[in-house]
Amino acid sequence: MKTTVVVGERGQVTIPKPLRKSLGIQPGSEIRFEERDGRLVGTRVDTSDPINAMIGLGKRADVDALLVEMRGPAWDPKLDGGR
Repeated sequence: MKTTVVVGERGQVTIPKPLRKSLGIQPGSEIRFEERDGRLVGTRVDTSDPINAMIGLGKRADVDALLVEMRGPAWDPKLDGGR
């Protein structure tokens, strides 16, 4: 897609909506600009944290059941001879 935009007084340009949509650029997105062979090239920067992206993908676990499975049953004063 080719389009022409006008640079404002403060050096700002508006990225046309079809380009923003096709490139996944949303408010708050970061774009890295560089000069290549006399051209201005803008690249969307992926700032997502790969660890945070994993949150919610696994199935929910019962933490107490996992601890019993890993460590055995919890300490019980009646069974373990405690005070």
